[in-house]
Amino acid sequence: RRPSARRRYECPVRGPARTLEGDTHPAAKDACTVTSTTLFTPRLEARHVQLLRAVFAAIAAAMVTFTSDHSAQLGLAAFSGFAIATALVLFLATWMTYPSGTRAPIVWQAIVTLIAGMVGGLAGLRTPEMFFTVIIAWALITGLIEAIVAFRTPRPRTPDARDALTVGVLTVLLGFALIIAIFVEPQVYSVEGHDFVLTNIGVGVGVFGGYAAILTVFLAIAGFSPRKPELHSSDADASPEASANDTARAAGAAPTSNSTRDNA
Repeated sequence: RRPSARRRYECPVRGPARTLEGDTHPAAKDACTVTSTTLFTPRLEARHVQLLRAVFAAIAAAMVTFTSDHSAQLGLAAFSGFAIATALVLFLATWMTYPSGTRAPIVWQAIVTLIAGMVGGLAGLRTPEMFFTVIIAWALITGLIEAIVAFRTPRPRTPDARDALTVGVLTVLLGFALIIAIFVEPQVYSVEGHDFVLTNIGVGVGVFGGYAAILTVFLAIAGFSPRKPELHSSDADASPEASANDTARAAGAAPTSNSTRDNA
């Protein structure tokens, strides 16, 4: 699909006017200018980006949920794959989903996510301290970027902006939850006569798995939710009567009906 162009008439002259074609008011005709604005047509819709992110979040959630060993090695391995895959999706979306002028926050979010995923993939650094440091820093930085950008969008916000705001807030909450998990004291508990020790890293990995599961469900619902059809420039310019009325209003005159133009 090629980007379409929307015509815009700028007529600073006040006075009677009908249309640019055949207008008998020379001042209005000379003062009116026609400008065209290219509309960005995404090659990858936002819902597809959400579904791709949901798939990788589901894989991370499954790794944590169906594994009893909630160690730093497992947590960073799950996070590393999730973060690198998510970063690639965001890089792909920067030039296929978002128009120029709005890509910078997405690029920064993708860069931070990629760096965090690569650091988490270093096997020699998979310690509890590295787990909390990497994921907390990633959650707070990327969550704030996504939430602030979505919050600053003009109102009424689009469904995609509201979804991004929710994901950003959820990611920031993950960072605060992991900060609280750092101070969890080891606790001994028994299951069917077997003693286990609940540590802060076990709680932290479980919190990340819960975040990934919630993110999966939310993004999947958002991706499959129906969208309202968008109004393209071809629809706006399809009615000659609407174009005539818009031109008349721009020139400071009241819209004229067909009978009035015929009599004139």
